Amino acid sequence: MKNTISLPEGTQDRLFEECQERRQVQRALTGLFQARGYREVSTPEVEFYDLFIQSGNPLPQEQMLKIIDRSGRILVMRPDCTTPIARMAAAKLKDLSQPQKLYYDQTVFRSAHHHRGSRGEIAQCGVELLGAQGLEADAQVLTLAADSLEAAGLSRFHIEIGHMGFFRELTEALGLSRQETETLRGLMEAKNYAALTDHLAPYQDRAPGRALQRLPYLFGGPEVLDEAQALFPDTQVIPYLRALYASLTQAGDGHRFRFDLGLVHQIDYYTGVIFRGYAQGAGDAVLSGGRYDNLLAAFGADAPATGFAADVDAICGCLREAPADLGESGGDAPHRLKIALTKGRLQDKSVELFERMGLDCGPIRDPGRRLVHALPNYPLDAVLAKAPDVITYVEHGVCDLGIVGKDTILEQGSSFYEVLDLGMGKCRFALAVKAGTDFYGTYKTRRVASKYPQVTRAFFEKKGMDVSIIKIEGSVELAPILNLADAIVDIVETGATLRENGLVPIEDVQQVSARLIVNTASMKLYKEEILSFIGQCQENLEG
Repeated sequence: MKNTISLPEGTQDRLFEECQERRQVQRALTGLFQARGYREVSTPEVEFYDLFIQSGNPLPQEQMLKIIDRSGRILVMRPDCTTPIARMAAAKLKDLSQPQKLYYDQTVFRSAHHHRGSRGEIAQCGVELLGAQGLEADAQVLTLAADSLEAAGLSRFHIEIGHMGFFRELTEALGLSRQETETLRGLMEAKNYAALTDHLAPYQDRAPGRALQRLPYLFGGPEVLDEAQALFPDTQVIPYLRALYASLTQAGDGHRFRFDLGLVHQIDYYTGVIFRGYAQGAGDAVLSGGRYDNLLAAFGADAPATGFAADVDAICGCLREAPADLGESGGDAPHRLKIALTKGRLQDKSVELFERMGLDCGPIRDPGRRLVHALPNYPLDAVLAKAPDVITYVEHGVCDLGIVGKDTILEQGSSFYEVLDLGMGKCRFALAVKAGTDFYGTYKTRRVASKYPQVTRAFFEKKGMDVSIIKIEGSVELAPILNLADAIVDIVETGATLRENGLVPIEDVQQVSARLIVNTASMKLYKEEILSFIGQCQENLEG
């Protein structure tokens, strides 16, 4: 029998219609770019790793696919198009008149998440406008971005505009350190409302602190600019965004744009206006871009620049016929939110919360073998799933919301908004050993067993300790009993199981509880419905 060789994770073959639909989108985008005076450039698929370190590119190194050349230097498969184009422009276009209008149709390569359905090769079409700054240049690129999505065949989309300067104004007014600013940025980008409230508690008596507290909520129409101005009147950024929106509106394009002042990703890379495009049918942004005025200076050519990249395959996915609705509502009915609930105790606790909200949870209380249930008196469909699958469904956008334990979020990572600590299912991660064991009293590399290797690794990395981690799927308490491991990291509620097996907790690792999570695109597309649901949950939490 002939053996077959499978494809690397994150890649795929494309046949016939799949190739045709991709080419159709690429031709539509590149044709538009050419019509607007942009000229095509291309860069190698392999670059030196040092290029991205020198430029301050924010992509984590673990997402880059690396190769060692014959001289021992580290190469990477092109993870980003903008940085190589900046390198090329600084070396080969520096003597040409400005601005330079460049476009590309290339593939970027990323290390795909294991078994998460993520893509390792991403077809992008994008533009770079080099040597142009100010309102006119920003408006030109934003208009081209919206026209690009329309030219590709999308009809239900919008582009959200933010500005890195507003976040900087607020953090500088509070005198925050670089580390504090980065911590805050991470919470802001994830829209982690609960953690953000705790982090900003010391600053609530100052206007910049109150503005930062509201920042994750400041997305929507031009009215968010009014609220931002009222919260922090000293801002220089909001008047600029008003003028930019006025320019877009005057050109007849205002309806295609909204704002998200909580867009604070990649603070050291982007310098001004940033934006993302969202479309019906995609679980994440299908287009992203912004101003990066410091990038070319890293290669010796100090010049302003802005641009964007469109995700060709994500656009193709939106253009395909939408799958049948999982719920029991009719096809022409308004959008029903879908929420993935973790089976078991969290499902029961979620039902109790929903019933305090006045929702009829009869279908969930007696689900039988069915996994999807429409609530009769609220536009919500409940999907019953295991905890890791809740995250998967929300990340991919097939569910708008989810309720899952913080333990699962910490272990699997997240590319969604963590909007509310529900206070349900409270427990903790703990480090436990056999009674009488001096875990820290040796230079020997310790072996630690856990169902949660990522949580365990992060805990010991913070301590600067080298440990050997063994993943256990079942009763992790057996590992030290059988002398497979010196300790375990596991979820602890009462500690009864540990005591009955001769184990004692010696250190708490992390407090955990259930969280309400939201898909990033759903938050943008169904803002009013989702914020209303979050508000009702918050009002009905126990305690």
